Amino acid sequence: MKRKITVLTLCAMLFALSFSAQAQQPGKIPRIGVIVDAPGSIIPNYQKAFLQGLRELGWVERQNIAVEYRLVEGRYDHVPELLAELLSLKVDVIVTSTGQVTRRAKNVNMKIPIVFVHVADPVGTGLIASLARPGGNVTGLTDITAELFGKRLELLKESVPRRVSRVAVLYHGEAASTPGVLKQKDTELAAQTLGVKLQFLEVRGSNPDIDGAFRTVASERVGALITSPDPLLGFHQKRILELLEQNRLPAIHPSAVWTDSGGLMSYGVDRSDLYRRAATYVNKILKGAKPADLPVEQPTRFELTVNLKTARQIGLTIPQRVLTRADRVIK
Repeated sequence: MKRKITVLTLCAMLFALSFSAQAQQPGKIPRIGVIVDAPGSIIPNYQKAFLQGLRELGWVERQNIAVEYRLVEGRYDHVPELLAELLSLKVDVIVTSTGQVTRRAKNVNMKIPIVFVHVADPVGTGLIASLARPGGNVTGLTDITAELFGKRLELLKESVPRRVSRVAVLYHGEAASTPGVLKQKDTELAAQTLGVKLQFLEVRGSNPDIDGAFRTVASERVGALITSPDPLLGFHQKRILELLEQNRLPAIHPSAVWTDSGGLMSYGVDRSDLYRRAATYVNKILKGAKPADLPVEQPTRFELTVNLKTARQIGLTIPQRVLTRADRVIK
């Protein structure tokens, strides 16, 4: 009898160890696919923020979760190929960045949950039915670009009032939502209220004519510039900032990535924080929630960053009232 109990105990222990070993096999833990469209220099920040968000919820990479990254680098025709790679790995959730990437991912995959991180107009572009009830297999976080445009214009006008009567808006015409967002009534009303005439400068293609756009700025006697938030411009950030300095032209940008690289001002959402918060959606979905029932999150906090070094280089003095409102001042 004693020997029988020992044998049964040993079998139970072996079963437990076998189950534990199976649970720890890479193929048995949840697998997340992340498709990022951003300049390579800032991707590590996004990756770090996303992993931090997962850790805060108990998910540790290579321990109880696996994360597969794929980079778009502005080549949107490659998204279906990247998505196919992730699907072959049997990912449980796909995290996407921009509207361009998310739309293409949704067109290929209508079943596996998709969490987008910073899409400007998910309803207007048809990604979701509504912010409260997204429907389908897509949900996530928006950076509400339309509402932010008026605030950026206001900050630019307050910072350089004598220069801001004619403002150029530089945008990439092939971005998923940018053209529609920029020309909405909210944008036009903000310009009218501030007495500003807008000059829309559209560039297109993988090698956009940025220099040509700035020749138009010079010929039209534009006094300041706003860069749109579409990622396609981000890949040409260095050249844009060089031309702004050469033309001694004040500008405001959509995120601190620009001011950290030499831009004058930025106002917008901390995108690294959006990646951290995207982990919340991943966690809920892995625990059984459906994307259709998870409301899209809108940001409530925005960052104003001012680069005084750049202001001095182009001969500007930023008013103290603007500096006191800044979340960060680069000296």
